[in-house]
Amino acid sequence: MRAVGIVLAGGNSNRLKELSHKRAVAAMPIAGGYRSIDFALSNMSNSHVQKVAVLPQYNAKSLNEHLNSSKWWDFGRKQGGLFVFTPTITAENGNWYRGTADAIAQNLAFLKSSHEPYVIIASGDGVYKLDYNKVLEYHISKKADITVVTKTLHEEADTSRFGVIRTDEDERIMEFEEKPIVSDINKVSTGVYVIRRRLLIELIEQAAEDDQFDFVKDILIRYKNQKRIYAYELESYWSNISTVDSYYRTNMDFLKKDIRDYFFKEYPDVYSKVDDLPPAKYNVGSNVRNSLVSSGCIINGTVENSILFKEVYVGNNVTIKNSIILNDAYIGDNTYIENCIVESRDTIRANMKYIGAEDNIRIVVEKNERYVL
Repeated sequence: MRAVGIVLAGGNSNRLKELSHKRAVAAMPIAGGYRSIDFALSNMSNSHVQKVAVLPQYNAKSLNEHLNSSKWWDFGRKQGGLFVFTPTITAENGNWYRGTADAIAQNLAFLKSSHEPYVIIASGDGVYKLDYNKVLEYHISKKADITVVTKTLHEEADTSRFGVIRTDEDERIMEFEEKPIVSDINKVSTGVYVIRRRLLIELIEQAAEDDQFDFVKDILIRYKNQKRIYAYELESYWSNISTVDSYYRTNMDFLKKDIRDYFFKEYPDVYSKVDDLPPAKYNVGSNVRNSLVSSGCIINGTVENSILFKEVYVGNNVTIKNSIILNDAYIGDNTYIENCIVESRDTIRANMKYIGAEDNIRIVVEKNERYVL
């Protein structure tokens, strides 16, 4: 592969509410056994990008633990590899990452010491599969300075949390507005970019000199009329998990057979760190329908249209409907849970009832963890 990879995983999303209080968005659990960042890293590996840097910052502990071995994504190699660059105080700099461009600026030595002619930049909060080689080929064929991977959302979708893009008939970007309050454009940026390495170094150094720190606002939007910036349309499934509703809907999408088969059964695969856990155990009297139940779970009650992550215990006479139960939660006897997200390592006492709404998912955080993260 003729590119080096960068995964931006440092942001905090207040729209995830309590779910992001103890983990980075890129470390959010997805589909029973994955983390959000697994999709970007798997895409890098499957596209034969051999050298990848991850730039975490906010609540990076669980993300760093997840990335403690590069072998899961096949980055354990003599040349290349997986690099995790957390903010570091140096003689020249005492700041945390102040934005996406600043995160790259503080690690420019990584780019300058690389030899690949191109850079693929991806965010850690997208759920999708993409061959970056096709984007790179498109980038070269268009003689583009920067290529932005885009997705056209359905007309009712909320585009206010994305960068919206308008292109001409040749797919060159003519308008780029970041997180507009109101917009009639439904083509959005997925947070994946291709750019020549030397140009990226030049633009990042110029932004740093001007005290500008955001890659989208201070580079893409600033240079959209000076540089040849093109859009590459992603036709397959893509979702962003930066809000409670989008996180819930993305996980629930995996209960649909076509989406589940697309990610789990179609080549290329999605990789993640593997825990050595026993298979799920369904005791006498349990009743499970249309649900994803991960390894290490013990089920005694009823589970419908739900996703249970690893090592969840479901007690006797428990009913769980349309809900997400994160890792290592204990659900006490005679409990009823519907339209909820239960935080990891929570202990739900017996005889409790938690009910949310389809358009207002309830987050259950008992704050009585058996041990801290």
